[in-house]
Amino acid sequence: MQPKDSLVDAVAENLLDRLEDCKRTFPTTLCMGGSLEAVRRLLRGRGGIEKLIMMDTSNDMVKLCKNAEMRMPNENIETSYVVGDEEFLPIKESSLDLVISCLGLHWTNDLPGAMIQARLALKPDGLFLAAILGGDTLKELRIACTVAQMEREGGISPRLSPLAQVRDAGNLLTRAGFMLPGVDVDEYTVRYKNPLELIEHLRAMGESNALIHRGKILNRETALATAAVYESMFAAEDGTVPATFQVIYMTGWREHPSQQKAKQRGSATISFKDIQKQFGQSDER
Repeated sequence: MQPKDSLVDAVAENLLDRLEDCKRTFPTTLCMGGSLEAVRRLLRGRGGIEKLIMMDTSNDMVKLCKNAEMRMPNENIETSYVVGDEEFLPIKESSLDLVISCLGLHWTNDLPGAMIQARLALKPDGLFLAAILGGDTLKELRIACTVAQMEREGGISPRLSPLAQVRDAGNLLTRAGFMLPGVDVDEYTVRYKNPLELIEHLRAMGESNALIHRGKILNRETALATAAVYESMFAAEDGTVPATFQVIYMTGWREHPSQQKAKQRGSATISFKDIQKQFGQSDER
């Protein structure tokens, strides 16, 4: 992933803004996968982080982040670098105050499993903070590809990888065992000179393998038809084409006795019938 990508920076900034809503600090933090460099560069003291572990499955990405660290201002953060897998975290259980993942978890084969691993690595009352690409990402490209395949091949074969839907995000957090789950969504529209520039941007972001099915590349004729359909259906008057990136932000906490909990069923001391009677009496007066 190339440094200082405006889309990546916007997502990382919005993700880190959530730390400003927390009154507590997170001395020991893991940043895993995706936009490591952007998160580190835009951190700017948020979260009270003292020890930061930067982890990615790619050794090249880890090296890029390590080199970029040398050009960043000293924020008194002790930074270490690890090559590791989100689905098999090489992190001691209950050792972290915060786990951040910015545009990385949609790469994983087992998203619920990776989120469970993150929860187990957190201390009680530790925070999980993640941004993933949602199902409406590249909806224009999906439509253009479908139309082109129908015209050229007489049928449809999925060429873009499926992504999590917004309705699934809360269930993912709950399934992974997080408490106080929170989900919100942003959509970013990026304009390109042509569809080819979009593909080049995806490659620069490191997203082409995650979003495009391996082994299912379009043949040349269908690819050209896809670009033509894309431009005919979505191009603006200035000739540029839009691409939608839907980003799902997720927050969850590891369980702790101090957290608010829903009351158990049957624990109420007053019934709805009693409330209805009370309001009914008030209306009669």
